[in-house]
Amino acid sequence: MPKGLPFSVDTWSPASDEKRHHFLTHAHRDHIAGIGAHFSYPVYATRLTKFLVLHYFPQLDKSIFVEIEIGRRITVKDPEGDFKVTAYDANHCPGAVMFLFEGTFGNLLHTGDCRLTKDVVKKLPTKYICNKKDIENLSQLDYAFLDCTFGRCSLQIPSKQSAIQQVKNCIRMHPNAQVVYLACDLLGQEDVLIEVSKEFQSKIYVDQINDPDCFHVISHIAPDVITNDSSTRFHVIGFPKLSEKAIRKFTEARTNNEPEPLFIRPTTQWYANHEDAEILSLTEAVKDEIGIWHVCYSMHSSRHELEWALRHIKPKWVVSTTPPCLAMDLAYVKKHCFKTRLEADDPVWKLFKLSSPIKCVTNAGTNNGRSEGVKFKDVSCSVVEDFNHDRKRKISSPLKEQEVTLFGRARLGLEETQLWEYEEVECENGKTEGFVVTMKKDLELEIVSVEPFIEQSSGVPENTSVKDNEEEQVNHEKMEMTLNGGDNSMGMKESLKKLYRSRNVPVPRPLPSLVELLGSTKRVRLVLDLVKES
Repeated sequence: MPKGLPFSVDTWSPASDEKRHHFLTHAHRDHIAGIGAHFSYPVYATRLTKFLVLHYFPQLDKSIFVEIEIGRRITVKDPEGDFKVTAYDANHCPGAVMFLFEGTFGNLLHTGDCRLTKDVVKKLPTKYICNKKDIENLSQLDYAFLDCTFGRCSLQIPSKQSAIQQVKNCIRMHPNAQVVYLACDLLGQEDVLIEVSKEFQSKIYVDQINDPDCFHVISHIAPDVITNDSSTRFHVIGFPKLSEKAIRKFTEARTNNEPEPLFIRPTTQWYANHEDAEILSLTEAVKDEIGIWHVCYSMHSSRHELEWALRHIKPKWVVSTTPPCLAMDLAYVKKHCFKTRLEADDPVWKLFKLSSPIKCVTNAGTNNGRSEGVKFKDVSCSVVEDFNHDRKRKISSPLKEQEVTLFGRARLGLEETQLWEYEEVECENGKTEGFVVTMKKDLELEIVSVEPFIEQSSGVPENTSVKDNEEEQVNHEKMEMTLNGGDNSMGMKESLKKLYRSRNVPVPRPLPSLVELLGSTKRVRLVLDLVKES
């Protein structure tokens, strides 16, 4: 989490150790990774999440947890200012919640992993939900840390209830299948097992020895559903190596002249990664080439649901919690979260513990009036870099007309040639000493750097003719044009730069030209030879 926040969410690392408060949205393995080594009081979580984490990490002391109830608002004491926290159902898995933080840092909604349906959004405070009839009383969220797992997926993912009905319909279509294997061993798929057990009046077998975590979770959430009797028709099977398991079971059935078992996998990843995803049915189960039936069941929001939710909660900034940063692919973010101007009171400065926009000044040291050659560093204004690095800054007025985003790396939305002015620096004898690179004044961001050249002698070595020098200069220019990609001596082609900027990715700074390196080495060698001769 940004350094302007006194808490961390679902992060257990040396960086999170520096936070004073810790919040856990749910007990999926990817959200509790590292908690065994990086935990400290207090850890706020729901009772069920606490129960599951203590089962996975028995070395943890339960006293580090502070239970938080869904819908209940609590006040967290902090030396930099108390703040309010409210937990809301995330519609993801049992015990999963979203956290709404309200404090001096602003109003922040962290969704964790979620499925933002209409019912889920409507449970948020009405003051944060856009209502056309009462838009004047809208309290806009400053930030939404959003689960964008399927932010790039254009599939119209069916509701959980619809997907569960597809599972039941698939079972009815195979009355001769003596065994039905359900790949539902992940926390969050218990609803499928509960509904199947209820519909077919049968308990479901879970292998306590080979899948103890699944047995432990279901026995706590729905103890009446599972059984140790393996003769029952319905079995829970683990997803890892599911294809190999299915092939083995199919082979065994054919060898024994028995009906093939039925394998059903409720998942969205299979659909999202399928090369023919656009033509696959989302209203009924689909059979793959192996014989496994797939149902589009999701615990994460579809892209359509994300867009709908953002239009109703209208956050000023959106940060994706799922790498890569997929929030920038959303239409709402493109329209509302790419700002051309950051005001002094923008909440983003508080998020990164800054009181106002950045002005960087790099001073070049001097020695007897001559520059020591401070090299120019990174020119991009990266908000996200402040997650991990502290930098010395002078505060000035807001930057003008600069496109800044809060996810990925924030960059100046200007062409490279629009940013810098170049001016040669001459000595008293009229020779060129170097050049100064200065950001244009109208950007209100000055970064000055001097890169000296090695002083070249006006003389020419005896073994080098003027003609050779001219030919070398022509070849140097030709090679430089080739290495730099044609007509742009500043670096890569503009089309490639635009591609980087369209994805909100920093334009890589070009590597030093090989010709320039060889040339500088040669100049040094020539100067040394001249010194020796003198």
